[in-house]
Amino acid sequence: MKHVRSEADTRRYRFPTHTNDLIFDRAEAQASESFFVVLEEGEAPPRHKHDDTEQIFYVIEGRGVLTIGDGGRSKAVRPGDVVLVPAGTWHSIRSRGGPMRYLAVDCFLSEKARLEPTWDEHARAMCRERGWDYGEVIGKGRQRKARKGK
Repeated sequence: MKHVRSEADTRRYRFPTHTNDLIFDRAEAQASESFFVVLEEGEAPPRHKHDDTEQIFYVIEGRGVLTIGDGGRSKAVRPGDVVLVPAGTWHSIRSRGGPMRYLAVDCFLSEKARLEPTWDEHARAMCRERGWDYGEVIGKGRQRKARKGK
C-alpha cells in the first residue's frame, strides 16, 4: 500500500455537477477515503446525505456556500475553513465567485459502506441513481468522441 500520494496520483471523476479527484480509495483503508472536490463557478453536488459516513471538508481555495441540515441552513465557507458533516445529515456545497476546491475525508461508521466496497462502485451507483453516463464521468466518453473526430 502506498501511504503517501501526490496530487498527480489522483483519479478524476467528472460528474455533471462537480469533479472528484480520488486520493485514497475506501478499499485501501478500514474506515476512510479521501478526495479533492473541484467546483466550477456555481456548481454544487446534489443535496444528499450519507447514513453510514461522517465527512470532513477542508476548503483549500475559492469560496462557497454550505447548505446543511433538514432546514437547509446556509453558511459561507472560504479557504482555511473546516466543515464537519455528521452521518445522516443533508448537505450540499456550492461554489460562489469562481472555482472552489476542498479536501473531503469520508469516515465510515459501519460495514454498510462495504456494499460499495470501492469508490468506483460508489461512483457507478451515483450515476445509476441520477441518470448520469458513467463512461462520461470517468472520461471514456470524451476519449471516444475525440478519437472519432480524428
